Amino acid sequence: MAITLPKIFLDSGDPEETKKVRSLLGFVDGQTTNPSLIAKNPEVQKLIASGKRLTEKDLLGYYHEIIQEISRLIPGPVSAEVYADWETPASQLLKQAEEMTTWGRNIYVKFPVIPEGLKAAHEFVLTGGKVNMTLVFDQIQAGAVYSAVREAKFPSFVSPFIGRWDDRGINGLDLVKNILRQYKGLNRELKRPSQVEVLAASIRTLDHFYACIFMGADILTVPLKILTEWIHDEQWIPDEHYRVATPGLRILPYQHVPFRPDYTQYLIENVPDSLLSQGLEKFISDWKKLTA
Repeated sequence: MAITLPKIFLDSGDPEETKKVRSLLGFVDGQTTNPSLIAKNPEVQKLIASGKRLTEKDLLGYYHEIIQEISRLIPGPVSAEVYADWETPASQLLKQAEEMTTWGRNIYVKFPVIPEGLKAAHEFVLTGGKVNMTLVFDQIQAGAVYSAVREAKFPSFVSPFIGRWDDRGINGLDLVKNILRQYKGLNRELKRPSQVEVLAASIRTLDHFYACIFMGADILTVPLKILTEWIHDEQWIPDEHYRVATPGLRILPYQHVPFRPDYTQYLIENVPDSLLSQGLEKFISDWKKLTA
């Protein structure tokens, strides 16, 4: 059984890392960013260290410049994330998305998979927008994405997060495996190929990286540290004999999630201790730390 290397994206908010990966690997298929990664950008960190507090306009200006530079370096998709909390209306998310699409050649706007994020994404793709649906932690969210963007004019991305499940002692790789199985079933049921590509995110280890290749994820978004380890491992690609090692982690069981043509019928819950709420709060916190 031949295993095909998926598309490899860099997960970073630093164009210097983009240059380094291009130099080391000879290629990079795309790049993903988010508020936390932009907060780690060395230039933004210098501003904060100097005591400067940024207005939201300042911060979006830096984000714009960073995305523009990354877009000049790579021809593939570049993901820029809207600011969202549970109260942000879809209209405001759409306004941000429309602005972000002007930042580069092939911008994919990242919407969190919360009710207003789904609503914004659904409207955005109908007008030709490209989306990367982020902060995905369960198959209900994945089902909602499949339904919400099924009339998109371009392929969409869904980003299941692996590492956050591992932090709770549950095998986050199962989430990627389960969504791949879920989408294959939906494709058969609806007799049409999916417009959604599974983009494995929150990859923390080289084992995560290899397992996602082995399972058949469409795209992997990977930090520089893991890509450097892969290069030191001579860019090995797992074969049919590879076995995923997840010692001490509990199984995340597969759920049968029925297809619903109305994406609003998928129940996305705002539970304070859920991975979704915690993930959204982390991005909000990182963004607000930078602003006056």
